[in-house]
Amino acid sequence: MRVIAGKAKGHRLKSVRGEGTRPITDRAKSALFSIIGTGVVGSRFLDLFAGTGQVGIEALSRGADVAVFVEQAGRALRTIHDNLAHTKLGASAQVERADVFDFLSAGVEKAWDYVYIAPPQYHGLWARTLQMLDADPHWLADDGWAIVQIHPKEYEDLPLQHLVLFDQRTYGSVMLCFYARP
Repeated sequence: MRVIAGKAKGHRLKSVRGEGTRPITDRAKSALFSIIGTGVVGSRFLDLFAGTGQVGIEALSRGADVAVFVEQAGRALRTIHDNLAHTKLGASAQVERADVFDFLSAGVEKAWDYVYIAPPQYHGLWARTLQMLDADPHWLADDGWAIVQIHPKEYEDLPLQHLVLFDQRTYGSVMLCFYARP
């Protein structure tokens, strides 16, 4: 696991010991940021169920102005802090120890350009998270994206009011689903 491009290119990142996190593959992460492209530069990036923090760190490395990492597990939080220190990207980062659903229930202060959702598999947490974002679309900037990382077997169509699926890609056991306002 490493930073692929930008200021921290090549830095190896720590993983969280034990089970409970499922880091994105370098192939899928590279594809994700190819799709986002230069839109990440100057963006606000929210990394929910942050795990190791590697997606938000990649965003910072590629020029995001700020990244907020929301994670509840103590081991993962320590790993995020270690990875931010190692890459020297901590000045533009904020790490929140919180349950994602409590964090989203607290309400939005400022809209995000990208909200990345990569929860533990097979618990329906991605759908619940996306439905919460859909219920309060102010979480996303007018041209903002919610991006879900799931196993392809988890995917299901969701009845959404304010967000639409506009792209979907599969890279082995990683499916990326992209949602935005119509």
